[in-house]
Amino acid sequence: MIHFARLKPFLSLILAMILVLIIMGCGSALNFWADNRPELPETIPPDFEALFEAYGLLEDHSLNQRRLDNPNLTSGAIRGMLEALDDPYATYIDPETFSIERDRFKGEFEGIGAEVGIEDGHIIIVAPIPDPPAAKAGIRSGDIILKVDGVSTEGMTLFEVVSKIRGPKDTQVDLLILHSNEESPINIKITRGVVDLPSVTSRQLRDNLTYVKLSSFTNDTHDELDRILRNISESNQRGLVLDLRNNAGGLVEAVVNIGSQFLESGLIMYQVDGQEVREDYEVKSGGKAKDIPMVVIVNDYSASASEILAGALRDHNRAKLIGTTTYGKGSVNIQTELSNGGGIFFTIARWYTPKGIQIEGNGIQPDFEVKSDPDGSEDLELAKAIEVLEQQMEAMAYRK
Repeated sequence: MIHFARLKPFLSLILAMILVLIIMGCGSALNFWADNRPELPETIPPDFEALFEAYGLLEDHSLNQRRLDNPNLTSGAIRGMLEALDDPYATYIDPETFSIERDRFKGEFEGIGAEVGIEDGHIIIVAPIPDPPAAKAGIRSGDIILKVDGVSTEGMTLFEVVSKIRGPKDTQVDLLILHSNEESPINIKITRGVVDLPSVTSRQLRDNLTYVKLSSFTNDTHDELDRILRNISESNQRGLVLDLRNNAGGLVEAVVNIGSQFLESGLIMYQVDGQEVREDYEVKSGGKAKDIPMVVIVNDYSASASEILAGALRDHNRAKLIGTTTYGKGSVNIQTELSNGGGIFFTIARWYTPKGIQIEGNGIQPDFEVKSDPDGSEDLELAKAIEVLEQQMEAMAYRK
């Protein structure tokens, strides 16, 4: 009979040898990868070497190799990279959503008709467009969107929420909304429609004063405003009230063209990019309303391009601002199409007023602070704007 105790030293030696062989085998595999790492393209920074290594390992050894061709792998990698930027506006846009976003400023789209933004980590309604489905259903500026069709918006990017809200006309979307200054959320069902974006409206006020409302800054805004200003000049209007309340912004080119209607020369604004390179946006010649007395109304939801215009008019002493401090969205964001039909949206620079005030995070403060009537029965800001405008016209008449 063979005693196990006598074999124990030999078994230990054999196990030790097997362990050495396993370690050597693993080491050979690791050394093989280390010796055969793919060369990085010249334009790729060295820090991305680990990303190429990880993909190479997955491609050679993953149990789920067939899933490496899944578009979700690409979008997931891009999303992770954008999230690491700590840019609240940075997001990946899937191909379907990107095709919708390209039409955003063409003057018409299908959806509920509301501008959406981010505030304190929440997705909020910056401004419902007058008349379209959102406004008719009771959506208000400042509303927090908690859920879309029963799915929580927590952790979603802005574009992810927008893509869920938008959709073909005559289809329905269910939003769980928390109104400003209310404790309990409510469900609001909205039937999507075709949303027209007439960005400029006007009406006659008393004593030959004109009221002009800018709702957004699109490709058509300058031409729409140009026609109104021509009529103001021909009819010898005495003063102008420009209303930028709830205007969530739009195209930089549009706001430069519009600002040039009211200013003689100088800066509209300037921007500074990530390399501290400054780019100036100058007033263009040919403005039709450089002399007419004017005031501007703003509020908490005047954002982006609205803040550029308000800041330029104030810094040039061209107009007094009435209302409340603006939203504070002063970053330059671009969306760029990728080879898969999707796109990325991210921040490339910040905007500053002609006098160097940073808009992002600060907003533009009014000259006369006037809050909205809580009951909504009276337009207190407009009343104050008319008062300030008339005082301004009286002072000009006295100086003459």
